[in-house]
Amino acid sequence: MNLTIENILLVGSILLFISIIAGKTSYKFGVPTLVLFLGIGMLAGEDGIGISFNNPQIAQLIGIISLNFILFSGGLDTDWKAVKPIMKEGFALSTIGVFLTAIGLGTFVYYVTDFTIYESLLLGSIVSSTDAAAVFSILRSKNLALRANLRPTLEMESGSNDPMAYVLTIAFLGLVVNQDQGLVSMIPLFLQQMILGTIAGFGFGKLSKIIINRIKLDFEGLYPVLVIALMFITFSVTDFVGGNGFLAIYICAVFLGNQYLIHKKTILKMYDGLAWLMQIVLFLTLGLLVFPSQIVPVIGIGLVISLFLIFVARPVAVFLSLIPFKMKLRRRFYISWVGLRGAVPIVFATYPLLAGIDKANMMFNIVFFISLTSILIQGTTLSVVAKWLNVSIPSSQKILTPSEKFLEEHPKTEMREIGIANGNKVVGKQIVDIEFPKTAIIAMIKRGDKYITPNGNTVIDADDVLIVLSENKKGIKKVFKALNIREFSAA
Repeated sequence: MNLTIENILLVGSILLFISIIAGKTSYKFGVPTLVLFLGIGMLAGEDGIGISFNNPQIAQLIGIISLNFILFSGGLDTDWKAVKPIMKEGFALSTIGVFLTAIGLGTFVYYVTDFTIYESLLLGSIVSSTDAAAVFSILRSKNLALRANLRPTLEMESGSNDPMAYVLTIAFLGLVVNQDQGLVSMIPLFLQQMILGTIAGFGFGKLSKIIINRIKLDFEGLYPVLVIALMFITFSVTDFVGGNGFLAIYICAVFLGNQYLIHKKTILKMYDGLAWLMQIVLFLTLGLLVFPSQIVPVIGIGLVISLFLIFVARPVAVFLSLIPFKMKLRRRFYISWVGLRGAVPIVFATYPLLAGIDKANMMFNIVFFISLTSILIQGTTLSVVAKWLNVSIPSSQKILTPSEKFLEEHPKTEMREIGIANGNKVVGKQIVDIEFPKTAIIAMIKRGDKYITPNGNTVIDADDVLIVLSENKKGIKKVFKALNIREFSAA
């Protein structure tokens, strides 16, 4: 069946519906939802019910758009306070760890296949990074509570290591196409991508905060749309100037996720839903692109390469990159195990297809098989291995991220009326700029004889009386502190 304008919405919506229903029950059988999305896409493809989709360029476009949403959503949910202590470890894993994985696996592939050395290193580069979509969705859907800084380390690595894998993929692809170039040519490209990506990420993060908090839109629902526009501008402009767009949007999102934003709850909820939608669309699309009949011939060599990656290349890379840091052995082993490969390697595998290199189809099928086995073997055993290595804690002791706390609905049992005197530092400021405690809300403002329902744009005037609701007295104390009022007393 060929996809046309007339039936694409019907087919797409049916596949989406089936994926959601299947995903709802998948974990009862211990199967990650991502595998089901891939499987449904493959069953719907040409080797299944007959949907014809063989366009790597469109698949790559869908992949890039989807990864924008997935990385941005993951960045918004990243707690800077939790990430800051493990920044060095995370950076080492997302750069040195990825490089060592690519080189180690590439060397192994060279000796067990008929690939050239550059083709082998290209394959190693494509699967060198852990997949943000897989790590974010599996960790969160399993509600896995981990000791110390393990979860921030894993999420930071998966969210920030795609740029390194992308640079290596593009560099080794260039060497396959133009073999007269040398490995030294990768260094300027790597530095350019990482430096410009980092600068652009912070720059657009600060600019986005100003735009979101200063622009006055008439409808609350437009704010998430505004953030989507800013996200794509960040990615596109960074890519245009030669930086890494994936790194830029992740840094931008981490910055915004730890700031006070107007209608932040609406933005976070919408991005959570969009991230799931994009994961489903991405995996369905990649499933459609794969021909199961072409996977069968590479199962043998694919399994050998996949097992080497899981049990040798990834652990060696993790242990070597973490040598300078103090970390218990069992935590290093667990980080090694959470080396999930998912959609990102499959998206990167479309680059050789579009470049038209000789063994691109075989490479794509091997990469797909590696991702599939990684999710099946590692994704289904994260909880078991965590308990075995004693790095998990009871879910009741799980520390919630700021985003999770922010989205929780707490009953507001304490109420105070707080008067704002003339000369108070908050006079003339918008509520969003006051850094109001997340556990309290300004339910109403009494201004003269009028009562105003405030939002983040509302400016505090002298002699205003704020009617504040909080979940407890401790929250009220934080409110007084934020409002620069020393006396803990009602107005």
